[in-house]
Amino acid sequence: MLVKRSVRLSGHATSLALEPEFWAALATLADSWGLGIDQAVARIDADRENPAGNLTSAIRVQVLDHFRRLADQVQPPPEGSAGG
Repeated sequence: MLVKRSVRLSGHATSLALEPEFWAALATLADSWGLGIDQAVARIDADRENPAGNLTSAIRVQVLDHFRRLADQVQPPPEGSAGG
């Protein structure tokens, strides 16, 4: 189930729909950056390679990348795997 929330980007309200798990993960990511949700979304928006692309997809990818990096710090992937 998707949960819609409003965030402010460049002073304008923007509605985003993400799964509750992604909202929670985004909050964790934002906290690790020392930012609020709106500021983290603005950073992801500014950093994405394809500005015409889907912002919610960019958020999901950024969240996934963040947690992959954390997991790699805890335990490196086995030799010969895609990540190592």
